Amino acid sequence: MALGLFFIILSPLTLHHLTFDDFDFDEELLDGLHSMGFDQPTPIQAQAIPVILNNKDLIACAQTGTGKTAAYLLPVLNKIIDATPNNRHLNTLILAPTRELAIQIDQQIEGLGYFTGVSSIAIYGGGDGAAWSQQRKALAEGSEVIIATPGRLIALLQMGEINFGNLQHLILDEADRMLDMGFYDDIIRIISYLPQKRQTLLFSATMPPKIRTLANTILNKPEQISIAVAKPAEGILQLAYLVYDEQKIALLKNILKEGQFGSVIIFASTKENVKKLDEELRRNKLTAKAFHSDLDQKEREGILREFKNKALPILIGTDILSRGIDVEGISLVVNYNVPHDPEDYIHRIGRTARAETTGTAITFINDKDQRKFVAIERMIGKEIPKMSLPAALGAGPSYQTGGSEVNSSPPRKKKPFKQRSNKPRPTGSPRPKSGT
Repeated sequence: MALGLFFIILSPLTLHHLTFDDFDFDEELLDGLHSMGFDQPTPIQAQAIPVILNNKDLIACAQTGTGKTAAYLLPVLNKIIDATPNNRHLNTLILAPTRELAIQIDQQIEGLGYFTGVSSIAIYGGGDGAAWSQQRKALAEGSEVIIATPGRLIALLQMGEINFGNLQHLILDEADRMLDMGFYDDIIRIISYLPQKRQTLLFSATMPPKIRTLANTILNKPEQISIAVAKPAEGILQLAYLVYDEQKIALLKNILKEGQFGSVIIFASTKENVKKLDEELRRNKLTAKAFHSDLDQKEREGILREFKNKALPILIGTDILSRGIDVEGISLVVNYNVPHDPEDYIHRIGRTARAETTGTAITFINDKDQRKFVAIERMIGKEIPKMSLPAALGAGPSYQTGGSEVNSSPPRKKKPFKQRSNKPRPTGSPRPKSGT
C-alpha cells in the first residue's frame, strides 16, 4: 500500500479556542468528558480526532503525556455509539506492547465511555488460569473493543476464540516500542486475521525507518501528524553527576537519604541492575520495590497500585516504566544509567513535573556514557549542571564535551536536596490532564 504522508498544522489561535464540544461528539461521550473535567483538547487530540472521524488511516508521532490515548479513543468510541444497536459487534482492536499499557487503555475506555455502554476487555499474558478464563468468557459474551498484547492475542487466534470478521478499526499504540520488543512478525500475523477493509491508526513516540516500513505495509494512504518531541518540562530541575560505576550505589543512597522526596522512580538499564538496586536499597532500610518481567501479573499490578497510592515511595524499573504508567506527583526521577536514545531521556524524566507540577531529574554519567549524554544535551539545547560528588566518594571522571574538559573534583559543599513543590501553577484556562 502506498504511504502518502503530509503534515497537518493548526494555528495556536485555533488550538486555543477549540473545545471538545466542537467535534460534535455524542452527548453520552461528552457527558463522560465533562464529568472528568476535560474541556479543551491537547494538540495531538485537536489534530487527530478530525482525521479519525473522517475515516482516514493515520500515522501519528507523539510522545507519552501528550494525550494520544484519548486522541484515538474518543473518535472511535463516538463511531461505535453511532452504530445502530443491532449492529454493535467486535469493532476495534488495540495492540499495545505491555500488559500495563493494555490495562491503562482499558481503564481510560471505562472512564471516557462511562455513560456510553461501550464494552471493552484487556487481553494479556502473565496471569493465572482464572485470568485466562475471565478473558475467554468476556470474549464469548462479546466486547466491542479489545486491547491486547501481541503474544496473548496470537494464542487466542490459534484457538479460534476470536472472530474479527466485522472489525472496523485497528490501532497500534506505542508501535516503536512493540518493534523494539521484537513483535513485528506477530503484528503482521495478527493482521492476516483482519479484514482488509478497515481503518488503521498507528501511534508512535518516535519515527525510525522500521516504523515507516511497517506503515507502508499495513496502512492505506495515511495522513500524518507529528507533534515534535518536546523539550523537558520547565518544572523539571535537571542535574547530573559524573561518577564511576563503583560509586553509583553509594551516591544513590546519599541522595535518597539526604533528600526529601516523597515519590521516586529509579531507571536502570537492565533487569539485573533493577534487582541489584532493589537488594541494595532494602539492605539500607529504604522502602523500595523492583518492577520487572520476572514478576507475575498480580505482583506487578500490586506494586503499581502501591506506588500510585503513595504507599510505596521508591519504584525501580527499566524503560518499560517510562511509557507504561501514568502517575502524577512523582518528585524525583533517577537515571541510574544514561538512556541509549536521547528521546528515551525525555520519556524518563517526563514521569516527573506532570500536569504542571515540578520535580527533579538526576542522571548518573560514567566515563563510557558521556557521548550519550552529550547527545542528550545537544537535543534539549542546553548543558545540564554537573554536581560535585560527596567528599566521601572521592573524585569522579572528567566530562569531555566539544574538546573541553570538566572535572567533577575537587568536591564542593552543597546543600541537601529539598523536594520542590508539587503545587500546580495557575493557568489561564482549563485543560485536559497530561496523558489523557
